[in-house]
Amino acid sequence: MVSVGDVIPLAIEKPAAGGRMIARTDRLVVLVSGAIPGERVRARVERLGKGVAYATTIEVDEASRDRRSLPGDPLCGGCLYAHIAYARQLELKALVIADALARIGGMRLGGSVQVAASKEEGYRMRARLHLRSRLAGFFREGTHEICDPRQTRQFLPQTMDLIDRFASTLRSSGVDEVGELELSENLDASRRVVHLAMRTTLDQRSLDQLAAVDGLTGLSTPGHERGDVYVVDSIAAQGFAPVSLRRHVLSFFQANRYLLEPLVAHVVAQVPLGSTLVDLYAGVGLFAVAAAVQRGARVTAVEGDRIAAADLAVNSAVADGAVVPVHRAVEDFVADIVAGRSGQRRDRRAIDRTGSAPSDDLPETIIVDPPRTGLSRGALEGLRRIGAKRIAYVSCDVATLARDARTLVNGGYEVDRLDAFDLFPNTPHVETVMVLQKVEL
Repeated sequence: MVSVGDVIPLAIEKPAAGGRMIARTDRLVVLVSGAIPGERVRARVERLGKGVAYATTIEVDEASRDRRSLPGDPLCGGCLYAHIAYARQLELKALVIADALARIGGMRLGGSVQVAASKEEGYRMRARLHLRSRLAGFFREGTHEICDPRQTRQFLPQTMDLIDRFASTLRSSGVDEVGELELSENLDASRRVVHLAMRTTLDQRSLDQLAAVDGLTGLSTPGHERGDVYVVDSIAAQGFAPVSLRRHVLSFFQANRYLLEPLVAHVVAQVPLGSTLVDLYAGVGLFAVAAAVQRGARVTAVEGDRIAAADLAVNSAVADGAVVPVHRAVEDFVADIVAGRSGQRRDRRAIDRTGSAPSDDLPETIIVDPPRTGLSRGALEGLRRIGAKRIAYVSCDVATLARDARTLVNGGYEVDRLDAFDLFPNTPHVETVMVLQKVEL
C-alpha cells in the first residue's frame, strides 16, 4: 500500500498531458515529475487521488540518454521538460497529441505528428510575472514561491535586465500593492510595455519613476498610462510586403518570436485564394489581416474582448476593406449566421448589421483560435451547423481540441491534416493546428 511520503521504485512508461510521466505500482497509476520514458527512478509520493498517485523523482537509477543537466531550478515555471534533450521533447509532445486524440477524441492518426522546433532561449515576447516582496518572477511548480525567470532562459538577456531594473525601481519607490506584471514586447524587442495589476492607484511620482525605467517604452496601470502602451509587429511572408499589427499590452498575442511567422504562414495557407473567411476569436487580427493581404480573402474577423477588438479595428485598415472587424461574442455571432441560414428575418438583419456573411454567402473557411478551455457549447454547435467547407482549428490545449474535434467529426467533418508548433520549449505545452474538411455526401 502506497502512502504519502513513501519513496518507491518506478519504471517510466510514457508521457502524460501536463508534464508528468506515467508509471505504475500496486495497481496505481503514478504521475511522476522529473522523469523520462524508459528510465528507472526512485520517486517520493506527494499526494494520492482516486486510483492515482503523484510523485517527484529524487534519484535516477537508470538514466535515459536524453537526460541533460540543468543550470537552474527545474521547478521554476516553464522548466518541466528542461531536463530532457530538446529533440526528445518534440517526440514526447507528438505522443501526447496522438494519445489525447485517441483517448478523448476516438481518432487514430495515420502517422506521427510533426512538431515544428523553436530556439530554446529568448523566445518569449509575452509573459505574466508574479510580484511577491517586490520580487518579479515565476512561481515554482505547485507553490506560490517566486523563482528567478532569468534561469529559465525564456527571455532575451536585455529583457531580463529590464525586468530587474523595473523590480528594483518598484522596491525603491515603496510600492507594495502590485500583484502581477504583464510584459509585452515585439519581435525585434525594440518596444517593451509593462502593465501592473494592482488594487490601488499609484501616485504621480511613482508612476513617473516606473515609466522612466531604461528600456521601457510604455507603462499601464488601472486608470493610468505612460508612454506608448502598444507594441507594433511587422509580420513578413515570402513574396509579400510585411504587415504591421499593433497590440495593446493586455491584448492576447502568440508569445514565441521564432515561430510566430511560420505559424501564421501555415494557418493562412489553409485559406483558398480569393475565398470568404470567418476568423473567430480573431484577437488583434493576426490571421485575419494576413489572410486578406496574402490570400486575397474576404474576411469577417470576430473578437469579444474589448481591448483586442480595438486593436483589430485599427489593424483591419491595413487590408483596404478586405477585413470587416466585429466586436461581438463568438457565440452570438455564429448563432446569427445559423439563424440567417434558416431564413429568420430578425436574425438576418442582425447578421448584416454586425458585418457577417449573409446566408447566401456563407464562409468557405472558418479559423478558430479559442482559449485553453476550447470552444463553448454554443460556439461549437454553431460551427457545426454553419457547415463551412473547411475549418482550421488552432489550439493551445490538445485535450479540448480532441473533445471539440470529436463533435465536428460526428457532425460531418474529417481531419485533413494535423501539425504542431513548439511555442513553449522546455514545457509540456504545444500549439496544434487541425484542419477539418466537410465530407461531401
